[in-house]
Amino acid sequence: MDYTGEIAALTTALCWSFTAIFFTEAGRRIGSFRVNSIRLLFAVSIYMIVLLATTGRLFPEDLNRTQVFYLALSGLIGLVIGDGAGFKALVMIGPRITTLLWGTAPIMATIIAWVFLGEQLHLVHIAGVLITIGGVSWVVAERRFKNHNQFNLHSDHPDSGTLVRGVLLGLLAALGQAAGLVLSKHAMLNVGGTLDALPASFIRMLSSAIMIWLFAALRGRLLDNLRAFRNGTAMLLALGGAVFGPFLGVWTSLIAVARIPAGIAATLNATTPIWIIPNVVVYYKEKVSLRAVFGAIVAVGGVAVLFLADDILGLF
Repeated sequence: MDYTGEIAALTTALCWSFTAIFFTEAGRRIGSFRVNSIRLLFAVSIYMIVLLATTGRLFPEDLNRTQVFYLALSGLIGLVIGDGAGFKALVMIGPRITTLLWGTAPIMATIIAWVFLGEQLHLVHIAGVLITIGGVSWVVAERRFKNHNQFNLHSDHPDSGTLVRGVLLGLLAALGQAAGLVLSKHAMLNVGGTLDALPASFIRMLSSAIMIWLFAALRGRLLDNLRAFRNGTAMLLALGGAVFGPFLGVWTSLIAVARIPAGIAATLNATTPIWIIPNVVVYYKEKVSLRAVFGAIVAVGGVAVLFLADDILGLF
């Protein structure tokens, strides 16, 4: 069996576990909008270097306008709006609660892919999705919601807000992630030829960077974004997040969605809260409870069901 798609999706989750920490800390220092804007510039630069080094060109010869349109739309919904909301939620209510809300993305992706791409999952796949989401939710929901403002943000911080607002932003991020994933798959496979994940990711990043910086200029925030480059610590954090998120994470997520159903890819992507446990233990000095361990085991069991779905179906 070829498990390239499943492995790519789990790699995405691992990358995003580092990204969540990097962007949370960068957002605390310069604000989530500046982080989102700057990390896209870093990501575009990384993609340009890799593409020129590996292929000698930035865009495929057979690229068509329809592919560009859907990838740009995917970038707007997933990277500009969705990630913008997600980064704000990360700073507002913390990575643990935010990643719990991101766990709703597989359900959203499954529904969107079913409606627009005609993808259908067998009962075994649905069981694997539910088991994985259940395990992830059990792990992340351990923290009490009343402790959401762990960063003690000042009222004038651009990402200060209430728990309700943070939850709504987290759900918006999940919807953006799900819709962006499905639109990317449509662009790579269904609109005139097949497009590889690496150039597809670059086009998403480039179009998103152009849109978000134009938006900043129109709102008079261009100079504010540029001033953020003075904060060396925030820039290092944003660069680290760009490597693990917009570059490695988005690239592997598109590899996954091109090879397996969008709902399954999104489910495996949603195991980020499991991978993030060691990070928050080391960085935030959080203690890991038996509940977290049990939830991780359940989530891994769900992942195993998704990996072995074809073999299980073959028994019936």
